[in-house]
Amino acid sequence: MNLKELSEILGLSQTTVSRALNGYPEVSEATRLRVQQIARENNYSPNARARGLATGRASAIGHVIPIGLRHEMVNPIFGDFISGVGEVYAREGFDLIMSVVSGDEEMNAYRNLSARSSVDGVVLHAPLMNDPRIPLLRDLEMPFVVHGRASNEEHPYAWLDVNNTSAFRRATDFLLDLGHTRIALINGLETMDFAYRRREGYVSALSERGITFDPSLMRADEMTEDFGYHSAKEMLARDVAPSAFLAASMICAFGIRRAIEERGLKMGADVSVVTFDDDLSYLANGQNVPIFTACRSSVRTAGVRLAEMLLRQINIPDAPHETELLEAELIAGQSTGPYKD
Repeated sequence: MNLKELSEILGLSQTTVSRALNGYPEVSEATRLRVQQIARENNYSPNARARGLATGRASAIGHVIPIGLRHEMVNPIFGDFISGVGEVYAREGFDLIMSVVSGDEEMNAYRNLSARSSVDGVVLHAPLMNDPRIPLLRDLEMPFVVHGRASNEEHPYAWLDVNNTSAFRRATDFLLDLGHTRIALINGLETMDFAYRRREGYVSALSERGITFDPSLMRADEMTEDFGYHSAKEMLARDVAPSAFLAASMICAFGIRRAIEERGLKMGADVSVVTFDDDLSYLANGQNVPIFTACRSSVRTAGVRLAEMLLRQINIPDAPHETELLEAELIAGQSTGPYKD
């Protein structure tokens, strides 16, 4: 089916149909949705080259993925996030362009995407507290949304984030209410904004109960099972061991559980664990009863909402920067119990 045939079915001009499919703001939302529905029903897909010539757009979104850094971005959490953004791109007729570069070439990759006009916007991943990519993208005048936030960035920009401070404050309060006071934090890399905010939530909850945080109970590194295991193993071997752990990811939490069981202890009865759960599609937190008590927020859903936010920015470039702060849900599971003296 071509554009002319689709227009005849709809009873609209080819110009209106083309503008509806390409997100022009002068087409009403009702017309746009109707055109998209009929196009899907008739398996109509506009020619990408022709669409680009007509709109001056690439109909593509860029994701720059640095490798060889301390933080390995391509991980299970990233995979679910990409599934979320990809769902929106496919629905709206956009391609996903992934540029994999060495860590020291990341800034140049953004410059090249802009110079070649090969994408209409980009998603910025894994923001640092001080992130030089944000002012660069602003200077390039390229639409972008940050998955997360950069605490020290003073100028407005579009972002979507989880309320990491609130989530870890609530998780720490939950353990304190169970009587635990020696609570270990197994965190992500704290140069990254999300991990810094999680530590702030943990420390503030302890301080509000009059408990001074113990740096020896805090670890920060790449969130792997091995990191969780070795951190917990070392702490549990101490004369005065922690009675509870707060983990930055489900993957770390599985390592902590391995260390607990290796010492002949039982998670939930002898040692409690609370984790952040990104609600990963392949790593479900149990079935009817969760394995871990967890702060849960779907990273796939975050991908969907962020992609929709970026496409709105592309379609209405003069609109104010959107921001969205998602709240994690605290779910009680089998991994926590009252403090045992």
